[in-house]
Amino acid sequence: MTLIDVDDVSVSLAGTTVLDEVSTAVREGQFVGLIGPNGAGKTTLLRTMSGVLDPDAGRVGIDGDDVADLSSRESSRRVAVVPQDTTVSFDFSVEQVVEMGRHPYRSRFGGGSGDDRRIVRDAMQRVDVARFADRSIGSVSGGERQRAILARALAQDTPVLLLDEPTASLDVTRQVETLALVRELVEDGKTAVAAIHDLDLAARFCDELALLSGGEIVASGPPERVLDGDTVSDAFDGRAVVGRDAITGAPTVRALPERAASRDGRVHVIGTGHEAAATLARLVEAGFEPTIGPIPETDVAAEAARALGVETVVARPFESLDAGTLAELDRHVEAADTTVFAGAGAGFEAVIERLDADRPVVAVEDAVADGPRPLGRFERVRTTTLDNLTDAVAGAMVSRSKGADSTLTPVE
Repeated sequence: MTLIDVDDVSVSLAGTTVLDEVSTAVREGQFVGLIGPNGAGKTTLLRTMSGVLDPDAGRVGIDGDDVADLSSRESSRRVAVVPQDTTVSFDFSVEQVVEMGRHPYRSRFGGGSGDDRRIVRDAMQRVDVARFADRSIGSVSGGERQRAILARALAQDTPVLLLDEPTASLDVTRQVETLALVRELVEDGKTAVAAIHDLDLAARFCDELALLSGGEIVASGPPERVLDGDTVSDAFDGRAVVGRDAITGAPTVRALPERAASRDGRVHVIGTGHEAAATLARLVEAGFEPTIGPIPETDVAAEAARALGVETVVARPFESLDAGTLAELDRHVEAADTTVFAGAGAGFEAVIERLDADRPVVAVEDAVADGPRPLGRFERVRTTTLDNLTDAVAGAMVSRSKGADSTLTPVE
């Protein structure tokens, strides 16, 4: 069932169009993340959903009713808001701030009931602010104040929670705890919409994402569909690669610097794991044209290669390389100006033995010392760190073009 219905909403602020015919629907029991660059309209969309802003055109429906037609009290019984600015004008205690969430249920001159006190107490305990309930809201840290405002929203006991950057003032641990709490509340029956700047956290905790850019929703749906490398790059006007978290399985986004001008050089990478993935990213950033393999398609470096658009020689894990895979490897190595070993530990001896000993090769970090012994058979080996990778690769290419003598450059 649709609980929030945004229909062709347009909003202008100070003569500037912030939302342009935005339409979206939030189903009951969903956690929807609003993502996008600064100024994309996330906060404005939340404020319009809550009824604080009246749209220039279009409408917002909450549980079938136009939010513009609801009284302030009725709206506050349906929607609770956690704003980005958690400033409280007066020096109330934390408990008094949380009690403010019960105002929509009290008469003008009525005091709190037993139920009110129970709801307030439960909200403080759930958000872990009960231990400083008597402290002044002005004396607690920004993160503690953020949690107190979240407790106030819980005390409001509404079916809908709207949260504007709820993790902005929190450390990493509290960010995860806060979004995990919102996730729990959704699983208990609430519906939540949150503007979240951290794309990885949004992908981890939200059911669906709505990506805003230029005042429009440019993509919406499950995180794995919205967080596409090209879509994210276009929306944020930059370069991004999308992988998958090895622990949670959720999409992860990495921003990259603008790609350097293309260099006249091909590099074949041999290795697996995070070291090989980082090596690929550095080479692509520097403008080289890398390939990689043989590597299992489930390896993190293979995921990085797919995200970066790098051609890959795929191998089945725990199996000997077949003739077709070996032929593809030979083709890539022969086309490359140099070969880079990164994370090429045990199991790569047969691959290394296959390469010509007079090729210039680059070994990332401790590959020479800790990697397979056959690496020592090459006449020209340069060892390097990731930070100095591109210089080492460029140097290896120069040595090949000039037919230089054997060179060994140790790690700095």
